[in-house]
Amino acid sequence: MSTTGPRTGGTPVVDRRRRRTLVDEPAPTFFTSALDGAPRWVAGVLSALQAALLSFLVLALPAVAAYVATSADPSNSGVGWFRSVGVGSAFWLLGHGVPAHVGPVVVSLVPLGVTAVALFVCYASARRSGLATWSSYAAGVGTYVLVTVVVALLSGGSPGHALVGGALVSAVGLGTGLLARPEAPPLRTLARPVWSRCPAPLRTGAAGGVLGAAALVLVATLVTTLWVVAGRATIGDVVRGLGLDAVGGVVLAVAELAYLPNLVVWALAWLSGAGFAVGEGTHFGPDGVLGGALPAVPLLGALPAPDVAGPATSLVPLVVVGVGAFVGWYVHRRLPAQRWWDAMVACAAAGVTATVVVAVLVTAASGGIGPDRLEVVGAQGMVVGLRAGAGVLVGALLVALPGDALLREQLGRRLRGVRSREGD
Repeated sequence: MSTTGPRTGGTPVVDRRRRRTLVDEPAPTFFTSALDGAPRWVAGVLSALQAALLSFLVLALPAVAAYVATSADPSNSGVGWFRSVGVGSAFWLLGHGVPAHVGPVVVSLVPLGVTAVALFVCYASARRSGLATWSSYAAGVGTYVLVTVVVALLSGGSPGHALVGGALVSAVGLGTGLLARPEAPPLRTLARPVWSRCPAPLRTGAAGGVLGAAALVLVATLVTTLWVVAGRATIGDVVRGLGLDAVGGVVLAVAELAYLPNLVVWALAWLSGAGFAVGEGTHFGPDGVLGGALPAVPLLGALPAPDVAGPATSLVPLVVVGVGAFVGWYVHRRLPAQRWWDAMVACAAAGVTATVVVAVLVTAASGGIGPDRLEVVGAQGMVVGLRAGAGVLVGALLVALPGDALLREQLGRRLRGVRSREGD
């Protein structure tokens, strides 16, 4: 049978125009529970537990597999399988900012690749099985933080670092995943009460600053690719010198991939002109390279050699100014200027935003990987951020100000006023 009007209660309805059966179901809403009869916060707890478990297994399973593959070695006779789980948990916690203790050595350099995996798993878990409500979100973040703190306590890590790292990872990862749910409101709707109160120049400048920071990361990725290609011979020599078997090679490859994003951020510090260090007393910058004894890590074979620095590389910071010019073009196109100083305010906001974003990235990618001189690895986040923000500001001003009609009119009025006074 067919009808011409819709029915309620899930009754099939035939649409004559499309000649297919439809089901009259209520559209999902923002406050609809995804679990039959369960409180809304249960979905958040389950998605957080799923995210924590999956991201943990990504690191723990390779460690256990390496133990199983080498268990027949007589040198490993006194090592239990639980030790491999402890190594995987320490690496997982290190990705959340919890320093790892390897005997007397403290490793504080965060593998940003592990952090990225944790963020993605949180996003995917919340998007698949979460529920876009505030109670679900709060329960999910609280559960993930609790799991991180418990793992830190069982592993002998710092619960304070686990609390902060777990909160940051879960808040960003689960939040973005819940916003991708079909019943979730757009981010613009949630941010409108605060964002709409911000003046237009600040809004446009902040968006331009984020865009500029993303462009800098993209350029740094290209630079890192060039470093890896140029240093492939050195990387190969280091790998052959280690004499690893197949299992050891896989474990080393996983660790190298985990720290590859750190190398990208170091390349960003190199682009800014500040440079970075891999050990106290070393310096890798466009103005020169002061090397030293480095650990036998293949990834470090991609670092720029001393013969790379020269008069041409001293102009590398101009790349940041070029990115700033792109930001200035964005500001010019998107800013509805109403006053002659709006463009300058937007450019200043872009520079400040780029400074903050770059400083946070560089700080997160810096730390220590060993005792003594290896406690200094990476760069100073605020120094690199200020250099990058200054370059973005200069480039943005060079493009945005000449194209601002109101500013040109104001300058012309003042110049005519000066000339008229001189004529009198």
